[in-house]
Amino acid sequence: MPLSMVSDGESFLIKKIMGKEEVRRFLENLGFVAGAEVSIVSKNCGNVIVQIKDSRVAISKEMAQKIIV
Repeated sequence: MPLSMVSDGESFLIKKIMGKEEVRRFLENLGFVAGAEVSIVSKNCGNVIVQIKDSRVAISKEMAQKIIV
């Protein structure tokens, strides 16, 4: 299921990153790699704030749809 469909506060392991090579590389540089634990902090106005590897990152809902958990 895409990360954008996860409820706030739930933690999941990333299974796969979808999208073009440049999108996957961008997300990988932010720490979104298969096997990493990610949780939703909040959703606001189409943006998603996630907790990954001891940091919080804001990504668009479109980006969150490319992250499969």
